[in-house]
Amino acid sequence: MRLSRRTLLAAGTAAAASSTLTGCAVPAARPLATERLPVGPTPFDMPALTLPVFTGRPRFTITDFGARVDSQAATSAALAAAIAAAHGAGGGTVIVPPGRWPTGPVHLKSRVELHLKAGATLHFSSDPADYLPAVQASWEGLECMIHSPLVYAFGAEDIAVSGAGTLEAGMDVWTQWFTRPKSHMDALVALYRMSVDGVPATERRMTDEAFMPGARLRPPFLHFNRCQRVRLEGVRIVNSPFWTVHPFLCEDVLIRGISIRAHGHNNDGIDPEMSQRVLIEDCTFDQGDDAISVKSGRERDGWRLATPSRHIVVRRCKVLNGHQLMAIGSELAGGVSEVLVEDCEVDNRASTHKVQLFNLLFVKTNERRGGHVRNIHLRRVKAHRLVGSVLDVDMDVLYQWRTLMPTLEKRLTPIEGVFVSDVEVAEAQHVSRLRGEASLPVRGVRIRRVRVQRLLGGAHDHRHAQQVDIAD
Repeated sequence: MRLSRRTLLAAGTAAAASSTLTGCAVPAARPLATERLPVGPTPFDMPALTLPVFTGRPRFTITDFGARVDSQAATSAALAAAIAAAHGAGGGTVIVPPGRWPTGPVHLKSRVELHLKAGATLHFSSDPADYLPAVQASWEGLECMIHSPLVYAFGAEDIAVSGAGTLEAGMDVWTQWFTRPKSHMDALVALYRMSVDGVPATERRMTDEAFMPGARLRPPFLHFNRCQRVRLEGVRIVNSPFWTVHPFLCEDVLIRGISIRAHGHNNDGIDPEMSQRVLIEDCTFDQGDDAISVKSGRERDGWRLATPSRHIVVRRCKVLNGHQLMAIGSELAGGVSEVLVEDCEVDNRASTHKVQLFNLLFVKTNERRGGHVRNIHLRRVKAHRLVGSVLDVDMDVLYQWRTLMPTLEKRLTPIEGVFVSDVEVAEAQHVSRLRGEASLPVRGVRIRRVRVQRLLGGAHDHRHAQQVDIAD
């Protein structure tokens, strides 16, 4: 059962109070306009997105609030003040002009657009101390208090990040955190047990060295938590401490025309988690991990929040590097359904930083997850060389957790209704690889008009799969 927005907000901490500006005239507030964006045609009933419109709203340039290209402190303060002014005006656009602007974290508020002009770069500090105090976020499907994401919003409505500029993460320290020493793995186990024991998210203090020494949970770059009506358009994103774009418990999200280049550990491109009505289109991915991965929480947290990811459309995207074009899971305890990927291309031949391209569509879960996967579509996709398959479904993906934690509660994931059609691939191991459970087979897979010029293994490798329909 899906929780109400009021319940979800009550489960977390309130966003920071708006700053009070002295001596700055704030225009009289008026309601922020919204628009309806139809998404179809889709093979399922896809509601239109409702999105904020900032045209004609007041504009607040950060240099008017004291931003300086030679001062991180001044620029950080100016961004916070400009965001507060736009929020206080009932909605407005914060302008970042051309230049390289050093900054700490940026916390967006409701009815605020952050707009980067062409030639503008926000360069984010790589010092973890600049991202304290901790904020409520989610780390690999578990809610907790971690270092602030570089761009963060909690419980906000009508927000946007747009423009032709660049968001760039300094990586000097975060790269040192890519390794997973014993202290980090111990912290993950402790966090998991806190979830099992029902410890509130705000008490899972993963940045507190006295409480959780050596945790080193890197923050996402852009993390929108419990937000409604979100636009992310046009910007270029370079580097990321962790997942790059993470809409968590969000509704009505448009991600359009962005490019991402992030080759660090766990550098997924976009991870919609427990989010609904999401459109991702005309984006370019150059990732060290999955290009897009749809998620819905890990075990007890996913079951507690009980909010599926659904109504997600990806179209006209290009993957230069990335392990998968689309992954479903493995954190999917809340369920995933009604996902469409279409008219995309995967090809790293021109890339100077080649990452193995495993699968086009990878559905991954394990005996602990529960949830569900249904009504997943991939169509009209072209790819060069895949190490794996066009379609891979695996119900036994545990990664490091296989040895970190025993299975405390067994819940299998029903997977039913996966549709693949009109795909062209130069080389792959298989067209499809399906790995269900004997007690719960994968069901209802349909494959149509898939061409692999050079198959390195058998066309189809199936185990515990039923109602599989393959035809030209």
